[in-house]
Amino acid sequence: MAALLALVFTGVGMVIVPILTHVDQGDANQVLPDEEWPLEATATGDDGRERRIQIVAVEPGTTVDTSALAPGDRFVVSGTGYDPARGIYVAICAIPDDPSQKPGPCLGGVPDQEAVEVAEGTIQFAPSNWINDDWAWRLFGARSYDDRDTGTFTAYIEVPPTADENVDCSEVACALYTRNDHTAANDRVQDVYIPLGFVG
Repeated sequence: MAALLALVFTGVGMVIVPILTHVDQGDANQVLPDEEWPLEATATGDDGRERRIQIVAVEPGTTVDTSALAPGDRFVVSGTGYDPARGIYVAICAIPDDPSQKPGPCLGGVPDQEAVEVAEGTIQFAPSNWINDDWAWRLFGARSYDDRDTGTFTAYIEVPPTADENVDCSEVACALYTRNDHTAANDRVQDVYIPLGFVG
């Protein structure tokens, strides 16, 4: 019994201690490109990392019209340069007036943090994706980074209805965002975004 309790407390400690001891890394410092509806964005954070995200179409040889997305549209998000020691959410969120504030609310909320069982290699499109390499969080539905050394990930987004009880993206400016997950919720260094427009 003592060994079982020690194992449980060790597991809890491995999850809780990094959250409690996290030191914010600063701002993302994103500079938007000149084009109104870009398909990629880059930012060099205060931590010295250069992050890049890109929206690509599901069907090869096509492009995503980020100015006129409709519910049910699907696209793939690729990112690189992220800090694999921290998890991120990839979601469609309201753009805050002040970049030092957390993006949101987000359409469909943040990803569920309930234990799920998914066959390896399964691609699931969802309004938001959760990327976190920690084995404990992966038990609760997080996807792992594709390559820890380069901080590379892939996310699969399905556009939800453009309004819910949290936000109406037909009324406020929204974007496809990456931001730190709940383990470093107030740290803005991984906030990188691509503006989105919606129809329907």
